[in-house]
Order: sequence, then structure tokens, then C-alpha cells
Amino acid sequence: MTTTPEGLDLAALSTWFAAHIAEAGDAPLSASLIAGGRSNLTYHVTDGAHDWVVRRPPLGHVVATAHDMGREHRVMSALQGSDVPVPVTRAFCADPEVIGAPFYVMDRVDGRVVRSTAELAAFDPADALAVSHGLIDVLARLHATDYEAVGLGDFGRPDGFLARNVARWGKQWEANKTRELPQIDELARRIAAALPESGPPGIVHGDYRLENTMLANDGPEIVAVLDWEMSTLGDPLTDLGLFLVYWVHWDAGASDGVPLATGGASGLPGFIGMDEVAARYAEITGRDLSHLDFYVVFAFYKLAIILEGINARFLMGKTLGEGFDRMGQMVSTLCDAALDLATRSQIPALHG
Repeated sequence: MTTTPEGLDLAALSTWFAAHIAEAGDAPLSASLIAGGRSNLTYHVTDGAHDWVVRRPPLGHVVATAHDMGREHRVMSALQGSDVPVPVTRAFCADPEVIGAPFYVMDRVDGRVVRSTAELAAFDPADALAVSHGLIDVLARLHATDYEAVGLGDFGRPDGFLARNVARWGKQWEANKTRELPQIDELARRIAAALPESGPPGIVHGDYRLENTMLANDGPEIVAVLDWEMSTLGDPLTDLGLFLVYWVHWDAGASDGVPLATGGASGLPGFIGMDEVAARYAEITGRDLSHLDFYVVFAFYKLAIILEGINARFLMGKTLGEGFDRMGQMVSTLCDAALDLATRSQIPALHG
């Protein structure tokens, strides 16, 4: 734990905690940056008797509408007590003057976050199967949640979500890009041409993957879903598409041997493959997956744009941690993988 880690004004935070967090008293706070995140910054904060987690936006180059701490705090607060496990939220601060950016506070969950393919490879087959099923089951429960009943009826605009989302990510590319990439332009054209009609809307996490969940310390159960910064109401299959990019298509050792995340799990013993993921999700939700290739290609496209934004912050010296120097190459690798899948798809409009 450090006195004041970068991005967190601990003296100002202590004063704010005393006024807004019931358990906090006059004891001094200490904090440390939690490793693993490439976007929002996450800190472990403690007074020696209590443990909390503080989330704030990244340093510099924050695109409008991205990194909305109030949004993340709201959806987790709404899901308290639901079928979707989330940390207990404590308070939200919209005033950027306190620590330099809006932030929120939640309880620290006792569990483990799996951050590497090497960790996954150590799972025994029974636990690997349980984790596989648990991830799909939790995602299906999220998408089945009655968003009106939990107070999220105005959390997004489901009508026209997919077309609007495609357009928004194109704008994100223009705002984030550090160079011209013809692959991105081609992907954008094919995605627009293959746009399907969405099924019933639901709560969309926006970045659902193993690395954004927490497992029990002593078992394969999912005890928390984390990192809700991109959540909204919309087409739930966008979550499934992104999950599959990480789970199946992104081979963490295929490019330069540096894992982007817990990628390629489906190739390890005990973890289920793409067909089983899709079949289990379809059985639970009853959703039509005939356009699943579109959602996977779109997920590659979004992820490439996200990484370009991280690459832009790295080039400006506004990142904390290691591994950011490889982001630029990963963008190109993701685009190539998306175009390959699109060309092989059964959806004619994706062929180019």
C-alpha cells in the first residue's frame, strides 16, 4: 500500500470518506493500484479495519460518454440482490474536484480474478467445465433481468441500439486513432452492410469476459461481475459476441506471445468450445443465434477501437502499468482476425 498512488488524491479522499462512507472514521487511509485493468483505474483502499475499492476514469484522453462512473455505479446498485452477483456499492462522487475525476466506492469482494491463460491451464477439468457453464449462465441471467423492475427503464435506448452502436464506434475510432488503418474502414463497411434485426432488448454489460468476473477463492463459482463502465440497454448478443472473441477466437499466444487477457480458454482441457457456448446460451435464453458471426466480427471491431484508444493514451504517457507498448500491434491483429472470420462467414454481406 502506498501513501498516494498516482491518480488518487488520498488526503482529499480521506476527508470525503469521513463524510460519505458510514464505516470510515478518522483513521488514515492507504491505497494501492489494482493491476490488470487497461482502462478505468481501480484502487484497493483501506483504513486498516475496512477494505474498499475505488474506481475512477483513466488519466488523460477521456472520450466523451466513455468512462462514466455514475453509470457504472448505477447499474451495480440496481442489480443488488438480483440473480447477477455484483459488489456492494457504497457511494458515488460526481465532483471532479475531490480527486481529479468522478469516482465511486464499493466493497472489496473476497475472491480471485483469473488474469492469464496459464492460470486457466491449471484448472482441473471439472472446475473448467463449471467455470464455463457458470459464465454462460450468469450472462443469460443478466440478459433475462427485467430492467424495468430493477429501476433501469431509462438506462438506455433499446430501439435502434445496434445501428446506433455501429455508428458510435465509428466515431470512437475517429476520436482515438493514431494512424490510418484500411482494415478498420473495410470492417466498418461490411458491418454496416450485414446489420441484423435485434431480438428482445436487455441489460448489456458491454465487456463481459472471464477477466471481468471474480471466482470464489476455493471453487469455480462466480461471486461477482465487475467493470460495468460500458453497460446499457440494448442487444444482448453484443455481449455474447465479445465473450466469444476472448473465449474462442483470440489465441493469446498467436501473435507476439503476450496475452491480451484470458484468451483462448476454449482450447484448454475441460473448457467448452464455441458451439457448446452458443448452444447453452440459446437453450437458456431462447434467442436466435443465426447471425452470431456478425456479433463476433463486430466485437473484434469494437475491441480494436478500444485498444487504439489505450494505445493513444500510452503514446501520450498517460497509462499506468506494463504491456501498453504492444497495444498498437494488437489493433492490427484483431482487425485481420475479424476480416478472416467475416470472409469465411455464412452471412453473405460479411464477405466483402
